[in-house]
Amino acid sequence: MVFKKMLSAFGVGGPSVDTVLANPNTRPGLTLDGQVNLVGGDAPANIEQITVGLVTRVEIEGGDTEYAGIMEFQRMAVSGPLQLAPKQQLSIPFQLPVPWEAPITDVYGQRLHGMTMGLRTELAIARAVDKSDLDQVNIHPLPVHERILAAFQRLGFRFKHADLERGHLRGTQQTLPFYQEIEFFAAPQYAQAVTEVELTFVTSPHGVEVILECDKRGGFLSAGHDAFGRYTVSHADADRVDWAQVVDGWLRETTSRYGSLRAAGFGAPHGYGHGRRGHGMGGMVAGAALGVAGGLVAGEMIEDAFEGDFGGGDFGGDFE
Repeated sequence: MVFKKMLSAFGVGGPSVDTVLANPNTRPGLTLDGQVNLVGGDAPANIEQITVGLVTRVEIEGGDTEYAGIMEFQRMAVSGPLQLAPKQQLSIPFQLPVPWEAPITDVYGQRLHGMTMGLRTELAIARAVDKSDLDQVNIHPLPVHERILAAFQRLGFRFKHADLERGHLRGTQQTLPFYQEIEFFAAPQYAQAVTEVELTFVTSPHGVEVILECDKRGGFLSAGHDAFGRYTVSHADADRVDWAQVVDGWLRETTSRYGSLRAAGFGAPHGYGHGRRGHGMGGMVAGAALGVAGGLVAGEMIEDAFEGDFGGGDFGGDFE
């Protein structure tokens, strides 16, 4: 028995954990339902806690460098202390709320290129190596998100890439320590004004703050620069307006505010901006202070899973 306890302390012959989701597909503001399945090892195990959490890859700026880290942004305890007998099988159900600001990973059943999302289960075992499990999660847009994304496609924009940037968008109701940027190549009718457009949603139960960042082309005597726009829409408006017309108006207003294209009817920001890569953490972005409890998740297992199991199915072209 002593030898078995020694082996268990090193993770040999210890309990195993496998989380099964009822459905890996969800939306912001909903839940992820599932159960944590435990199987006892060769010796009794004192489980201190079982937790589940949403983890994703986030771009982090530090000084003059940028790197990717794995961040946990939603966490919940599934069980407190319990004892698991040898070979005992135990299933514990859970419902994990998905934050309203959770980033979109899939549109029309296709993975957005650059996005990863997983549910990590952690089994904390007294005096032994902790065990964990990682399951892919797909977060689909809410109706108002879908309408706005479809409007960009109708206007001729082509999806380029999506990622998460660590930081906070000043002036918004953002609560997560990062924000999502969905990047598009400019549609032909805007190509003389902008090269790319980045779209950010900050979602709440009441509606969505829409932030646009337009990379404006430079002129003969002027350098290119970024123009910003911020707009608020209600969830109830999803099916009430012509979104292509609305988005076109946003773009023309945003890109014209600097005056260089005023004659063409294009728009400007409201003194609003958020830091991009290469712009540091100043301006609109206030760096989120993340401690051990809230922030980066260490462990090669998670990174390997993101690179391996979650690597397929990225969607890098149009939305359909």
